[in-house]
Order: sequence, then structure tokens, then C-alpha cells
Amino acid sequence: MKRFEYEITKHPADTFNHVVYFCSEVGECSVNEVPGDETKVLADILNERGKQGWELVQISFGKDGAMAFWKRKVKKKEK
Repeated sequence: MKRFEYEITKHPADTFNHVVYFCSEVGECSVNEVPGDETKVLADILNERGKQGWELVQISFGKDGAMAFWKRKVKKKEK
């Protein structure tokens, strides 16, 4: 049976040089003309975690930043 471990990481809004997403005053957020260099910042985060064996399950954006949910297969213990 496959076993997984999970991790949640927080990425504050200042992780990005420019705003990657737009949030209204009531906190409703959407992607709004994301500059090309900002997609690279996000891709770098995803690629770095991927190198460590983590798979992105979901990412949520809010006015204060992003929260990413990751999973990876648990390695079998050697006997």
C-alpha cells in the first residue's frame, strides 16, 4: 500500500516582487495579468519542492500570500 506524508507551506505576499494575484478589499482574490517574471517566481518554488520529491496538491492565494499543500510518497523503511 502506498503511504504519503503531507506538508503545508506559507509564502507571504512579499515573496513576490510584484503582486501575483489581485485581492479586493473584502478578500476575494483572482489572477490578474500576472507579469511573466512573477510566474517564474512561482515556478521556482514549485520546482524546488519537486526536486525534494514533493507533489503540489493545491495552492490557495489570499491577500497576505499563498499557502501550498504538498504530498510525497513515504519511503519504505529498510530492515
